[in-house]
Amino acid sequence: MSSAYLMPATQWEVKLAKVLRWVGVLLLILGAGLGVAWATSPDPKFNVATFENEALVAKLASLDEAITLAQVQREDGRISTLLVTELKGQAIRAVDLSQATGEISENPFVVLAAASDDELRALSGLDGPQAEYLIEALLPAAPGGSRHIGIGTNFPEHAEEANSSSVFVFPKFGRATPARTTVAARDDVLLDYEVELCMRFDRAITSLEDFDAAMKGLFLCGDFTDRAKLVRMIDPDNLDSGRGFSDGKSRNDFFPSGALLVVPRDWNAFVRKERFTAAVNGAPRQDARGGEMTLDFRGLAEKALSEMEEKRFLYRGEYHNLAPSRRIDPDLTLMSGTAEGVIFTGPTRGDIIEGSARYLLSGAWLRGEEFIPSVIETFLANEFASGHFLQAGDVVEYRSTHLGTVKITVAN
Repeated sequence: MSSAYLMPATQWEVKLAKVLRWVGVLLLILGAGLGVAWATSPDPKFNVATFENEALVAKLASLDEAITLAQVQREDGRISTLLVTELKGQAIRAVDLSQATGEISENPFVVLAAASDDELRALSGLDGPQAEYLIEALLPAAPGGSRHIGIGTNFPEHAEEANSSSVFVFPKFGRATPARTTVAARDDVLLDYEVELCMRFDRAITSLEDFDAAMKGLFLCGDFTDRAKLVRMIDPDNLDSGRGFSDGKSRNDFFPSGALLVVPRDWNAFVRKERFTAAVNGAPRQDARGGEMTLDFRGLAEKALSEMEEKRFLYRGEYHNLAPSRRIDPDLTLMSGTAEGVIFTGPTRGDIIEGSARYLLSGAWLRGEEFIPSVIETFLANEFASGHFLQAGDVVEYRSTHLGTVKITVAN
């Protein structure tokens, strides 16, 4: 065709071509920038914690400081409460306090009350009644109930990790497992650890006057979490709602308990000094002292009692009170919350970029899917693929100065 028949380009067409070229250049720059931002995004494997310089040395509290108890099941099925006199690695030496006092009860406080302080000191000094017991044969120091009061973000550094500005409570469901136990790994679970201090009481707590009057027992405990379930359910704008926490932290093997029940003479001074740590496969992950708690156990009891009336805590699709009887019963544990150093970290820059791109390019927005849940699923898929949460074969160990140790193997 002769060039004489070609229409000359209009001014508008020339401008449009220039604009399109600039848009193309800008999109290339934007795409390259997002690519670099995605490729250089950090990918933390867990939250970094601070650690004390000295190694933790586990020891028995002196009788001037506290009374240390443990429990074992006899051959006839009855429970004996033991007065612990020595820690020996994977065993203890102890006097059968139930036998010495003639008081047979599953409640260790009842047995302890049957002996005077002078009798306890005398028994601890007698070699004849003492015997050795393996830690793995001892019962959990936790009470036998299936409901406990969990605590969120009660240590400042962990609150910063979780972007939380306040301490909150939630019900934890499930009975305690022993100091030597397992937790099951599952393909649909992002399994995370937490080491905590726990407290139980010799009576029902309905007021701070009850708390002050009660005999208090401390023990080392753990709080495992399914982070995938928690992230899918949580309300990040209102952590105090507790939404997702009961579901994410309640399972039959999610509440390991130490074997030593320590009854301090001055609970507050004892808790403030008590050090407790977590390690995974021998590598340190958490290291804290009770004095770092934002609310001490008295403050936690006060907060828990103020949250008893409203049935507002979601678990398995139904709403529950914080405690069934609307008080802190003797078969219920009051937990401390955990310190910094858990595995879970929030979505990274790379997760958000990748999730946004998938949302747009997959047409999820055309199907009416919400943006944030779509990005969350991308984030969780990346967390599962990374393999940095607890896996079968891992060993989690919690240690404390006076509350003994808890050792959990992650099983298939």
